[in-house]
Amino acid sequence: MRQITDQILMIRPASFRMNEETAVNNFFQKSTEELHTNTNKKAQDEFDAFVEKLTEVGVEVHVVEDDSSLNTPDALFPNNWVSFHENGDVALYPMFAENRRRERREEVFLALKKKGFEFNQIVDYTQAEEENVFLEGTGSLILDRINRKAYCALSPRANEKLLIKFCKDFQFIPVIFTANQNVNGKRLPIYHTNVMMCVGEDFTIICSATIDDKKERDNVLAHLKDDKKEIINITEAQMQNFAGNMLQVKSARSDETYLVMSKSAKDALTASQISQIEKYAKILSVDLTCIETNGGGSARCMMAEIYNPKK
Repeated sequence: MRQITDQILMIRPASFRMNEETAVNNFFQKSTEELHTNTNKKAQDEFDAFVEKLTEVGVEVHVVEDDSSLNTPDALFPNNWVSFHENGDVALYPMFAENRRRERREEVFLALKKKGFEFNQIVDYTQAEEENVFLEGTGSLILDRINRKAYCALSPRANEKLLIKFCKDFQFIPVIFTANQNVNGKRLPIYHTNVMMCVGEDFTIICSATIDDKKERDNVLAHLKDDKKEIINITEAQMQNFAGNMLQVKSARSDETYLVMSKSAKDALTASQISQIEKYAKILSVDLTCIETNGGGSARCMMAEIYNPKK
């Protein structure tokens, strides 16, 4: 089993803007007055620079263009609707926002098949949308693929029963908790686990202060310690700058691994946190200001890791 991959799927945006359907529980989104056309162009520029940086270090990025006729503002966050697995299986996930359900497109799989990727079984959870039950891929699920653990912060976008079903189907142990953030003086659930937590091969970055219940917090930290992960704790203020939204990837040309994050995430880290990270991976950061502000997601959300075998 591999924790990290050198193969990444990314969707180039065609209709990017602040998504009003997700803003109801994504408190990272900020309303801006800009015209949608300007926002989409800025997002495309950030996207292209991001792909270029990944490619330069040897990560193989498979870019599929979004379909502008579908009007899918969040299409550049594919990790929420699909996950790929080493046994060749693929999972399709139920999405909270109706306009995000249109992101699941057969063309994406056809493009990857042309590149030689093999798909075995498609495990489809999307019918749960009819019962208003959601589990948004590796936004909701932080997968420790080596130790077969699925960390999940429950929220309107992460249903416990469906998480347990996923874990049975894909042979993961569920590690369940609730993570909250301060919103206008209230503690409200964080919309996706992957903004407060990232698991690499030998380390984890986590905002443990968001897990208000001490038993739950101790349980999560105990699992990470048992699996010999070095724990790099971030503050809630750092999390607000997307310092939890990171992904470790590797180069297809060398053994080098990279922790991918946005510029705002890197700028929020302390010197000592950076040196902790650099024991395990080089830092690769990119400016995603427009995407973060309008989309409420960052670098990790833009990458769907591909583990499926190639012909």
